[in-house]
Amino acid sequence: MHLFVQEKGAFIAKHQGRLRVSKAKEQLQEVPLLHLQQVIVSGGGVSISSDAIRACAEEGIPIHFLSSNGTPHSSLYSAGLTGTVLTRRAQLRAYDGPAGAALARAFTQGKLQNQANLLRYAAKYRKEVDPDLHAALSDAAAEAVDSIIAVRDLSGDTVEDLRERLMGVEGRYAARYWGALAALVPADLSWPGRETRGASDPFNQALNYGYGVLYTQVEHAIILAGLDPYAGLLHADRPGKPSLVLDLIEEFRQAVVDRTLLGQVTRGWAITRDERGWLDAATRDRIVEKVLERLESSEAYEGKRQPLRHILQCQARHVATFVRGERADYIPFVMGW
Repeated sequence: MHLFVQEKGAFIAKHQGRLRVSKAKEQLQEVPLLHLQQVIVSGGGVSISSDAIRACAEEGIPIHFLSSNGTPHSSLYSAGLTGTVLTRRAQLRAYDGPAGAALARAFTQGKLQNQANLLRYAAKYRKEVDPDLHAALSDAAAEAVDSIIAVRDLSGDTVEDLRERLMGVEGRYAARYWGALAALVPADLSWPGRETRGASDPFNQALNYGYGVLYTQVEHAIILAGLDPYAGLLHADRPGKPSLVLDLIEEFRQAVVDRTLLGQVTRGWAITRDERGWLDAATRDRIVEKVLERLESSEAYEGKRQPLRHILQCQARHVATFVRGERADYIPFVMGW
């Protein structure tokens, strides 16, 4: 169970083993702590009591805060979840050796393969109804093979040796991927192509908000695995930049957010916005609902079908065991199609 709060003026309090959300003495929501997995607060003007924070900490329930455009800006966790040492030491050492280089390659290859598989997934439903589009999507997916081989064949023993070239390969195929997906986005959305920060069109705003929700889930998985979310590999270090979150999220963007939101708009969902041109409350609520719902759906993984949320946690743990030398290699998650 998830608690999502975005009503300006709302107050989150603890009440007899539950979290209660109220506004001006009106009760809006109430959920039992026993079944609560996380709290997500979006936008400003929402308050939370110290008792509610303590109750969540005692139960291991994270509290995530997003801006109104979906940018994650903070999370609250129990101190016990962030008190690991051995794994973090191994993670930092990996940066300067072959383990870090192997992880950077794997994150990139996983993203490339998942982009290709999402294109194949979209293509298979259009083989009969739109053969030309099917062919275009299939051709774009096939081109990922060259990029994956290019990543494999890059020479270099450390992250510093590889980063710039890995990002170059990833960036070139990303342009191809988004260019192919443009044919699927409804024309009435006037999609200009992929834009990140400062996007003014509704579909990019929805994608960015969806990534913000996914970001909180990836960060939580990383912390539970004993890793430092700010000590990344593929993404360069920068003060306040959660580089490892940005690394691991690459394996899951396509399966969790791109597929979900593309499916929503192609089935007629209207992205609605307020007078400022921002996603309105109903749209944000739907994005959160659908992204979290997708995380509970299953994918083939290690010989059986498992929920994506479980797969995400396993991948974070695999990073930890790999940098500690307890796993021979790190294999990225690849979605089915």
